[in-house]
Amino acid sequence: MANFCFFSFLAIFFFTVPAASHNFFYAGFRDPTAATNLTLPDIAKIEENGLLTLTDDGGFQQGHVFYESPVRFRNSSNADPFSFSTNFVFAIVNEFPNLGGHGLAFTIAPSKNLHALPVQFLGLLNSTNHGDPSNHLFAVEFDTFKNAEFEDIDDNHIGIDLNSLISSASTTASYFINDGNTKQFINLKSGAPIQVWIDYDAPVNSLTVALSPFSTKPQKPILSFNVDLSPILFEFMYIGFSASTGQMSSSHYILGWSFSTDGPSQSLNIDSLPSVPGPKNTYSDLAIGISILIILIVIAGIFLTLYKIKKKIDIIEAWELEIGPHRYPYKQLELATKQFSNRELLGRGGFGKVYRGTLPNSKTRVAVKRISHESKQGLREFMSEITIIGRLRHRNLVQLLGWCRHGGNEDLLLVYEFMVNGSLDSYIFGKPKVILSWEQRFKIINGVASGLLYLHEGYEQVVIHRDVKASNVLLDDEMNGKLSDFGLAKLYEHGENPTTTRVVGTVGYLAPELHRTGKATTSSDVYAFGALVLEVACGRRPIGPREVPEEIVLVDWVWEKYKEKKLLEVMDEKLKGDFNEVEAVMILKLGLLCSKDSAAARPSMRLVMRCLDGEIGVPDEITGPRMVEGADEFVDSWSDNRDITSASLSTSSLSILDGRS
Repeated sequence: MANFCFFSFLAIFFFTVPAASHNFFYAGFRDPTAATNLTLPDIAKIEENGLLTLTDDGGFQQGHVFYESPVRFRNSSNADPFSFSTNFVFAIVNEFPNLGGHGLAFTIAPSKNLHALPVQFLGLLNSTNHGDPSNHLFAVEFDTFKNAEFEDIDDNHIGIDLNSLISSASTTASYFINDGNTKQFINLKSGAPIQVWIDYDAPVNSLTVALSPFSTKPQKPILSFNVDLSPILFEFMYIGFSASTGQMSSSHYILGWSFSTDGPSQSLNIDSLPSVPGPKNTYSDLAIGISILIILIVIAGIFLTLYKIKKKIDIIEAWELEIGPHRYPYKQLELATKQFSNRELLGRGGFGKVYRGTLPNSKTRVAVKRISHESKQGLREFMSEITIIGRLRHRNLVQLLGWCRHGGNEDLLLVYEFMVNGSLDSYIFGKPKVILSWEQRFKIINGVASGLLYLHEGYEQVVIHRDVKASNVLLDDEMNGKLSDFGLAKLYEHGENPTTTRVVGTVGYLAPELHRTGKATTSSDVYAFGALVLEVACGRRPIGPREVPEEIVLVDWVWEKYKEKKLLEVMDEKLKGDFNEVEAVMILKLGLLCSKDSAAARPSMRLVMRCLDGEIGVPDEITGPRMVEGADEFVDSWSDNRDITSASLSTSSLSILDGRS
């Protein structure tokens, strides 16, 4: 009987007491248990000296490491979260001093497969799930790139991320010394080891982050944040690290790691951890290499030139070094596109052809644009796309992944992220296989507007696209619209006037003033956007078939219907009347306003976005696109009117517009 009671007590204790705390300690990763207890799902690897490499010096990479087993973060009986503590040492080594990206993060996630992207997403999220509460993702980022899209404070900061890469709290990387009142700046991408302490005190909802280049923990954390992680944490979660690179590359290393859910994690001694390799390239190495190359060119002369022609060596010129080191080998793109097979052809135009491809190493799907030898733009378009779009980061702009220049200017290749659903025009005109719903069309218009606003106001310089049209809007797997093809784009400093240039673009999208002044401005982009808005809503091109004279110019046809109070008759017949009438009227009037002959009468993209977001409504009465008198006053009064909302488009006003009165 006594034995029975004893074993009954053990059984009750075993099933009611929470699982034992989770603790581990790695001073380097040479121990064989590290290989079995850690999961390295992609390019991450453990070096011979015990160093854990997340990414090497390649561009557009992401690397991850996770502890093999999930860790219990919540009490199974009352669901309260546990406190936890982690201590690790990392180092970021740039290929070129002060030019690297994008950073690394400690993360707690429900899965070891994050379905993420590199570059600004740090290998944690992607453009579709960013900000989604269902991610259940916690991260502390050590970011070395200032990204305006995610509201980064600088290019050297620590951030606390909850389901989003817009940090809930952030601060410039630094640490407190001595008595805890003096702050010392620390360069995350210096290449030197940096030790980090992250502690979460669940009973008081306190999260703290401290870092130092030394083994001793500072008396005061550099970042403190009051947060309840209950909505984030499941009972079991995976812990690990993620890092990514972009146009510029960095090597991200973890030297040691400890973790505990039972008090402070065990401290690491930086001096006893694996050593970090230095950068493979430096500016001095580059200067020496260029000097040697110049000497060799002088000595070899004509022989080297003939050799280049014969062997088609890819020569790197000075301008290519200035815009970043990443370029794809020609052979890699040949393999990706199956020798540029016609079966992989996605489309063609005056610039050349676009092929689908799969990069052999990463299995990343890409679109490869091969600029035609007969293209009027040639090298100029090629350089423009690299130097402009290569630095842009926005969810509604197609991402340029890299480029290749082979055999002099014989082959000019641009590599983009692959857009599964192709170009917008294939869904609008003719007899498309899939009819876009009104909700999809509205989302696409909103996305393109957001991308244009970023180009005009959100980047460090003003970027004028100069070729906004349906064929240059690509659709991802969720039918989000993204602007592409920056071969004609121009940029200038904020506050400066654009210089006169030759008129380029597509008939039907060219603002009238371009033929007089030759100056492309943000307002000329707005004009092209207006044409795009009308063609998406109406299902017709800006310049229509000549056999229907009254419908040759789309904007004039829409204006005539507006005057006749039959505006909704212009909506795409393929929608079969299935659309939100209030939104449709707003979109059509917005298209007319953007299509004004006078540049001064057109709204800015910021004003357009305010309309699309419902902050203000379009005016009840608008003047025709060819009427320009009082243009400046009209736009000013509209933008200053805070009382006009989208609700002002009442049912009665709709009945007037579509002829039902």
